[in-house]
Amino acid sequence: MRSAELEENGELWNGPRAHFAFSGFAKPVGAMRNEQLTELVAPAIADLGLECLGVEYSPSHGNSLVRVYIDHAERAITVDDCEKVSRQVSALFDVNDPIDGRYTLEVSSFGLDRPLYTPAHFARFVGQVAKIELNLPLNGRRRFQGPILAVDGDTIRVEQDGVAADIAHGNVGKAKLVAEFEEKSKPGAGRKGKKGA
Repeated sequence: MRSAELEENGELWNGPRAHFAFSGFAKPVGAMRNEQLTELVAPAIADLGLECLGVEYSPSHGNSLVRVYIDHAERAITVDDCEKVSRQVSALFDVNDPIDGRYTLEVSSFGLDRPLYTPAHFARFVGQVAKIELNLPLNGRRRFQGPILAVDGDTIRVEQDGVAADIAHGNVGKAKLVAEFEEKSKPGAGRKGKKGA
């Protein structure tokens, strides 16, 4: 389907990040956590030859959001990939009813700010800069941003202000890679010019 056709059907697609959205309704039976939703959909996505990076569930009284991130090891994600995954995940949700009330299902490829869900994701990007938000403070802070130094089992070592910090994966609330231009544009990073230029 072309972009205009997707919009006519109430579905979305935008680039460069592939993206597909679908609205649905599920019987209220108790919401699942992100990890449980990932475990539910990952095998079906793998059957399509794709990888499920993770699922983000944002509950809301009016219309909850379920965002599924997918990837392929050897090529870019296409709109067709997103459509196939959306149909597969929608069918799974119809059978398992994992979401309370109305929801919007979005299937996206990662952008420059790729999310990191598992220790294996962190290990894949050792040397790159990550932004990490913790559930519980470590050494008095809940936000870390710096290069991923190493991954040992469920422990992720990152550098923050020149000091190594070991973070238990179970304490990671949210994590993503930091795009190179985002890192360079931080205050004091040597960028010159007028504000907003």
